[in-house]
Amino acid sequence: MHLIALTGGIASGKSTVAQRWQQRGAVIVDADALAREVVAPGSPVLDSIAKQFGPEVIALDGSLKRGALGSLIFGDNSARAALNAITHPAIGRLAQQRFDEASRIDPQAVVVYDIPLLVESAQSLDRFELVVTVEAESDVRIQRLIRHRNMDANEAAGRIASQATAEQRQAVADIVIDANGSLDETKRRADEVWSLIEERLRSRL
Repeated sequence: MHLIALTGGIASGKSTVAQRWQQRGAVIVDADALAREVVAPGSPVLDSIAKQFGPEVIALDGSLKRGALGSLIFGDNSARAALNAITHPAIGRLAQQRFDEASRIDPQAVVVYDIPLLVESAQSLDRFELVVTVEAESDVRIQRLIRHRNMDANEAAGRIASQATAEQRQAVADIVIDANGSLDETKRRADEVWSLIEERLRSRL
């Protein structure tokens, strides 16, 4: 199995790259999907969140009230760190299960871990053969959030500011994909990088 990390901030174009690579044969493990899975009603992670942040973050049906939790941690670094300490280890364990499953099915699988909070999770990068980050300028990302997610400019800027900086992501990356352009341009760059990845993997074999 070949394990690659794919990261990038909100509205950077990372999901477009992941979808493109999946079409090219990659196995995608989506950290955001795992994050939703680990907080399923009745899960130990959700219980820990309720103990840390109070019963007001749990809905009547036992599910996580994401809006309520988000309002508690937004702009509060210590609260965000407390949440990450609860969720990141569980997400990491579940991700490893997905990697192992993919490896059992195909020992030569190229597995891409789509993880927007790679830098924030402070995990070891040694297990990844490559780290790729997708980047776009802040003003481009703000316009995407306004257009596609109905945020206002202040909310969009705040969401971007709450994540690692482009410089922090690029500091750990082997490859940077520029996604400032159109959707088609981003897809073309994703294809170019995928061809480069395949070439690197072939040379290692």
